[in-house]
Amino acid sequence: MQVSVEKTSDLSRKMTVSVPEGIVQEKIAARLKALARDVKVDGFRPGKVPAHVVKKMFSDRVREEVRGDLIQTTYSEAITDQKLQPAGYPKIHADNDDTAGFKYTAEFEVYPEISLDGLANISVSRPVAQVEDADFDTMLAKLREQRKTWSAVERNVADLDRVTLDFIGEADGEVFTDGTVKGFQVEIGSKKMVPGFEDNLLGLAVNAHKTFEITFPADYGNEKLAGKLAKFDVDVVSIEAADFPEIDAEFVKAYGIDSGDIEAFKADVKSNMVRELKRALQDKLKVAVMDALYEAVPIGVPTTLVSNEIRHLLKPYAENAKKYNLKLEDLQLPVESFESEAKRRVALGLILAEIVRAKDIKLDPAKVRTTIEELAESYEDAAQIVNWYYEDKTRLSDIEQMVLENEVVDSILAQATVSDESISFEAAMHKENNA
Repeated sequence: MQVSVEKTSDLSRKMTVSVPEGIVQEKIAARLKALARDVKVDGFRPGKVPAHVVKKMFSDRVREEVRGDLIQTTYSEAITDQKLQPAGYPKIHADNDDTAGFKYTAEFEVYPEISLDGLANISVSRPVAQVEDADFDTMLAKLREQRKTWSAVERNVADLDRVTLDFIGEADGEVFTDGTVKGFQVEIGSKKMVPGFEDNLLGLAVNAHKTFEITFPADYGNEKLAGKLAKFDVDVVSIEAADFPEIDAEFVKAYGIDSGDIEAFKADVKSNMVRELKRALQDKLKVAVMDALYEAVPIGVPTTLVSNEIRHLLKPYAENAKKYNLKLEDLQLPVESFESEAKRRVALGLILAEIVRAKDIKLDPAKVRTTIEELAESYEDAAQIVNWYYEDKTRLSDIEQMVLENEVVDSILAQATVSDESISFEAAMHKENNA
């Protein structure tokens, strides 16, 4: 077997493998001999078919089978001998010339070589925050919001009211609401409707009718309505005002404090906020480290891996489309908009793996256990949650991967220049898009 490798780009390789005709014929002969023992041909007893008859009938098929087997075996041997690390499956182009042995080319990408020299110059800004009194008061207000009730009022629509409507929407002379939408509820100030819709309801009375026009945002999810001027005909069915409960013993019991002790409830809320803040700050620090790492260790990434990651990023959209009997193509998602994030994820995955290898970082089962127990703390039956993670290998693997990544982050921070940056509780709890 002869092997030659051509570097067609930084990560692309074209490998040519040649197998002598003698080896090809030897394997064909062995395959035909084995075939002759079992083949059934009219006029001959099983196992007594002459070799020349078997060869005439099956040589073309057997040669193709042998070629396929040779590709599998010699490809693996060749990349091992050449010390290559393919990223993904190769594209095989076989030479159909049967006279001078068997030759094929395999085109593939390889994993990049990664230099970790840039780690020595990493600078990271570490977010720092505390739970202030105002943050605690805001949280209590949100908890009251969750328990609010509604009661009908005999006045015009005001901010924070819930309004029940019947309405029709029309754009470009066509009704896009599939007729009249009946009993639709809108909370004024929730900003869940198209910008301007809720504002047009303010001041209306029960049984009032109003026609108004609104331009849909250019980036609206429905392409047929994006940027279009729409007319709405609205009828007000009812108006309700929100009633917010007081924080008393009954309210506290609804949140799991059976004793009804208000101070115990507040302490529990504060404890949860501190725990969630700690986790959020850790996540933000991790993102900051990953951003710094991505910049400090520039690498090329195989397009094969990027394509696989794009498919992974699109998977939730595909699953959501399936719920509505749609195909992913029906959503007309700009796939190129996912490419940057896919490249970042692939690059960081490769860099992290190299750091784990170079620094010989090992997974600590004790830290895995501690992490799972911390995740379970906010649940009523923490032990059940811990068991839930350990009884499923996929769930446990996700935590193990997270713990290993945290070990890498700690390793990077140990040699990085780190400066603290004070941020608000609200800013800390705002989730980042990157991980």
